[in-house]
Amino acid sequence: MRCDVLAIGTELLLGQIVDTNSAWIGEQLCTVGIDTYDHRKIGDNLGRMVESMHDMLTEADALIVCGGLGPTPDDVTREAIAEVMGVELERREELIEHIAALFGIRQRDMPANNLRQADIPIGASAIPNPLGTAPGVRAEVAGADGRKRVIYAVPGVPYEMQQMVTDHVLPDLLELSGEQSVIMSRSLKTWGTSESGLAEMIAARVDAQQNPTIAFLARGIEGLYVRLTAKAASEEEAAALIEAEEAELRTILGDLVFAVDDETMEHAVIQRCCDRGWTLGVAESLTGGLVGARLADPPGASEVYRGSIVSYATEVKREVLGVTAENVVSKECAQQMAEGARRVLGADVGISVTGVAGPTEQGGQPVGTVFFGLSVPGAPPEAMEAHLPGDRFRIRQFATISLLNLVRLRLDALA
Repeated sequence: MRCDVLAIGTELLLGQIVDTNSAWIGEQLCTVGIDTYDHRKIGDNLGRMVESMHDMLTEADALIVCGGLGPTPDDVTREAIAEVMGVELERREELIEHIAALFGIRQRDMPANNLRQADIPIGASAIPNPLGTAPGVRAEVAGADGRKRVIYAVPGVPYEMQQMVTDHVLPDLLELSGEQSVIMSRSLKTWGTSESGLAEMIAARVDAQQNPTIAFLARGIEGLYVRLTAKAASEEEAAALIEAEEAELRTILGDLVFAVDDETMEHAVIQRCCDRGWTLGVAESLTGGLVGARLADPPGASEVYRGSIVSYATEVKREVLGVTAENVVSKECAQQMAEGARRVLGADVGISVTGVAGPTEQGGQPVGTVFFGLSVPGAPPEAMEAHLPGDRFRIRQFATISLLNLVRLRLDALA
């Protein structure tokens, strides 16, 4: 069975909002074994919406339309579906009651234009939306070949859309398809090599791929992902195929792999500290709190992460962290900052970063020069130098993840 995706919204075309919904929907369709070949974006124009729906349904068995279900005049997804079906809209009393109840919970009066969200094409059914005022639409459309096609319309608000797709759209698609196959994916996240270098390392595995298949995804500052996708009759069989290929790739890639799927670099650092029962403190200068913000994100961070001293000013480095180095953009300074973080925050591990993000050089160091410090139990403090590319934003982001990766590798080496 094939289900394609049509994202609605002029703001998507103008770049004001990035269309992450289509990517998420595509991933979910893949997970349950539903093919998807065509994802499109179109503005809030009734004629073009109708034309796109007709065109896409000549090839697809089903179509998920995302967006255009709001209460304003430019939200015309309901009207477009009705025109494709060749019917009128009808106002559903039960939907009015649901929308009014949501406004009542928020202690607000319901504006009259929200009544538009209770309009559903005659013959279609509403998809419940427990989180918002825009119910979805499930509509059956007869194709020119006599086969039935299905349109699912869901809101553009991501958390509303995701629950409706998970609870209603995907189960309905599976029932319609009658397919028993399962598609499973897993992404190995890597850091520390180029895309071409990574491709060379696993070229033999890629050339031999059949099931699972192997794909590369470049994620910029977050590294390179190697995605494995397996298709099988059951989740257990698909998982076994994935695990076997993952084992082969890990043998080749070694410590380049820092995480899997939703895990992050900061998750890897927190987990390694947890495994050793160590706490972690941070002193950061040019990153201005970015390192600390990432370390606070993973579940369980409170068991490990003691805090971050954002010592952006030289005076703070000296008065709070005890830095005596004359040049605050140097290995000596980074080392002293790491020791200071460990001491002031009462942490087992102290890490630090200082450097020049630009736009001009500082302390005799060119833009992009960064120093990382590390102090761990039972070892002398150390500091490393790096030269990072890009503008001010990218240098700070690269410095953040580079420090976390350095900590990950050093903690692994201590095991």
